[in-house]
Amino acid sequence: MPRRFVLTADDYAMTPAVSHGILRLLDAGRITATGAMTNRPSWRAAARDLAAFEGKADLGIHISLTCGAPLTEADALTRSGALPKLGTLLASVNTGRIPLAVIEAEIEAQLAEFEDVMGRTPDFVDGHQHVHAMPGIRRAFAKVLSQRYPAAKPYVRDAADRFGAIRLRGRQTLKGAVVALLARGFGQGMTARGFALNQGFSGFSAFDPAVDYCADFPSYLIAPGAKPLVMCHPGEVDDELRALDPATESRPKEIAYFLSERFTEACARAGMTPARFADL
Repeated sequence: MPRRFVLTADDYAMTPAVSHGILRLLDAGRITATGAMTNRPSWRAAARDLAAFEGKADLGIHISLTCGAPLTEADALTRSGALPKLGTLLASVNTGRIPLAVIEAEIEAQLAEFEDVMGRTPDFVDGHQHVHAMPGIRRAFAKVLSQRYPAAKPYVRDAADRFGAIRLRGRQTLKGAVVALLARGFGQGMTARGFALNQGFSGFSAFDPAVDYCADFPSYLIAPGAKPLVMCHPGEVDDELRALDPATESRPKEIAYFLSERFTEACARAGMTPARFADL
């Protein structure tokens, strides 16, 4: 019997074109989860389409503290109307320039936005650029989720995979190792609070359209872990995306790959199949 892994598309609602591409993969049954950015202008319109996949895929929230505008009005978090870059955010949080209470309020607002529109708790919670697991911010994240979900809890992404597994895959090794180092200990902390997490994490990409994603993806299934989660970043491209994010022309290539036989063949060779988290 094939081993199961969650295949989750990040960045739903980042732009209308990104959402449309992800919806194509959900409709084809090629991905099993997607995380939404509820601070983006297109979120509410995109949510109507996402609702069609209730019970068919894991529908979660991709907390954004580094992309777009905040839902709260906090001068400490943004002075120009836009959220800070990741390095600036981490430095500001860990030196006290951005109080944790400000981070907590923004996380709360984004969770509330998901629940207000979807009418339910998200299936999972993770963070854009893995910000939820980063030093300092993880304390705010854990506090908010523990208070908001004392009983029925969403699952949470652990971005800290084993260094040996990262090395074996041989793709974006430095990026994967740096994230794993920064996120080290996050999973244990959330487990102690009663949250379920993946065990095994992969999918780091160069976001370079010149790189063959068809060659990269099979490596993500190497040394998968006990409850593996593979992230991906598919989508179509619009002008809004080009102005917002460095990952542009690589996104349609991911769509083409996941809709192709090369994807299903790679899964078959690895003895693995995409599934929802509850079925791992």
